Amino acid sequence: MSGTHPFRVLCARPLWIANGAVTGVLALLFAVFYVGANIDPVGHMQALPVGLVDADEGSGVGGERVDLGAQIVASVTDPTISDRGGIDWQVMDEREAQEALGRGDLYGALVVPADFTTSALALTDAEATGTPARPTLTVLTNRSAGGVGSGLALDAATRVAQRASLEVGEVLAARSGTGWAEQPAAARVLLADPVAVEVEDGHPLDPRSGLGMTAFYYALTLVVCGMLAANVISGQVDHALGHTHNDIGPLRLHRPLIRATRVQTLAIGVTLMVGLSLPMGTLAVVGAVGIMGMDAPHLPLLWLYSVCAIAVSGVGALALLAVFGTPGMLVVTLVFIGTGVPTAGAVTPLEALPGFYRLLAEFEPLRQITDGLRAILYYDARADAGLARGWTMMAVGLAAAVLFGFGVTGWYDRKGLHRVPAAAEPEEAAAPV
Repeated sequence: MSGTHPFRVLCARPLWIANGAVTGVLALLFAVFYVGANIDPVGHMQALPVGLVDADEGSGVGGERVDLGAQIVASVTDPTISDRGGIDWQVMDEREAQEALGRGDLYGALVVPADFTTSALALTDAEATGTPARPTLTVLTNRSAGGVGSGLALDAATRVAQRASLEVGEVLAARSGTGWAEQPAAARVLLADPVAVEVEDGHPLDPRSGLGMTAFYYALTLVVCGMLAANVISGQVDHALGHTHNDIGPLRLHRPLIRATRVQTLAIGVTLMVGLSLPMGTLAVVGAVGIMGMDAPHLPLLWLYSVCAIAVSGVGALALLAVFGTPGMLVVTLVFIGTGVPTAGAVTPLEALPGFYRLLAEFEPLRQITDGLRAILYYDARADAGLARGWTMMAVGLAAAVLFGFGVTGWYDRKGLHRVPAAAEPEEAAAPV
């Protein structure tokens, strides 16, 4: 035993350099991933899907057919007239729009009602009886697809509706002819901007759905549970095999060394992870639904999905820990949390992320799990609303984790890179650990 005072280690330059480099890189990466993904959603927005519904039946006036709804659609969709601003306007009928909103394919929609032209022309009809109603455009939002995305769609649809109102005002002024100047000032102001804009929820959610955020936070819960469980299991397996001490407060426990290959050690951890994912998934559902009251219309499916998500996340984390050793937990944190949260599509929609982040989102575990949970919690467990992709990507992720973990640890074993504590067998003290 060395007689050096413990605090003398603070004078060791490698201790400061190694830890400074690791913690500094972590700070840099988290700042880049989190801030970079959300710093300019509007500037990075590409092809944000928003529905455009023209149900206007038009009207015949003086032998002339007038269809203001068709004019609005032409103005919005013609690239030589309209600045799309990163919006992918998708023309569809009302039924198609409701179905698309109901599976999260649209962040919102602009609807031109059936009586739009009739209501607009009635404002200048001198023979009309009673007080004519203002023509109305309806903007549908979809918070279930993400609050920021729904807000961006709302802004875009509202701008289009306001521009359409001015265009309709020009049509009404032209049709009024010389009678326009004879209108009272208040009437001319109304006719110049005649269209009222109504905002409605295109896909209403239960109040206990966190304004469309419960899917993300619950997915984050499952991923973090899998990560932390993998860290605990990895340490406890090492203790059970006698590789490490186990400190509990002032007590230090140590077990006799049990020889095990790296593959065997990983297999023990994976078995524990799969088995423990059952009570963990159950308790996650109990906590979220039973205690906190989260809306969950498909409870059995939610339980099964929760168990599988924890198991897949945990097995993936165990594979990384087995391959990278002590730095493995940093790698796990970066893979599952550092790059996972900003690419999950929960805060900023994928269509408003920079290209690099959209690429990451294609295989990031948190995004796949979140999409599946959205389908279960908000979209009646529809396969085409993200559930099928969630199951598929979890299966792909599990297969990749197993192949990577057992493939690399098997290679370590074949190369003789065994995990034998130096204190247990001095003659192998030089062997890599």
